[in-house]
Amino acid sequence: MADLSTLSRLLYSNSRLLIQAFQEQLKPFDLTYTQFLTLSILWEEDGLFVNQIGDRLELDSGTLTPLLKKLEAQNYVMRIRSENDERKVRVELTYPGKSLQRKVLQAMDDFSADFELLSESELKRLNHSLQDLLEKQKSH
Repeated sequence: MADLSTLSRLLYSNSRLLIQAFQEQLKPFDLTYTQFLTLSILWEEDGLFVNQIGDRLELDSGTLTPLLKKLEAQNYVMRIRSENDERKVRVELTYPGKSLQRKVLQAMDDFSADFELLSESELKRLNHSLQDLLEKQKSH
């Protein structure tokens, strides 16, 4: 149990500090960390349904809907109700949302270069281990 407690504490502390550092980089774009993650998902695959975005971020629609409304108010996304099923809402990037990608990712690349705490191979191993841990948790 002590090892799991240590893992939990370390994940929490590292996550908190990393998110704070990311949020500083996102301030000029008036984006929160969660908005950035949501846009990142859409920059990889535009036109997803709200539940698909939620699945990828491990967020429920109650959390995601206000976030998407704010992104829509900022003119970064459009929410489009399905004609076949009004409960389904597709999210598409607008032109400003698409053009924001280059600027934000450039800022993140610059930040990443300055923030080199782990080598590329260490980061890949850590990401792989965390992905494995996430999948194991989901299966329980």
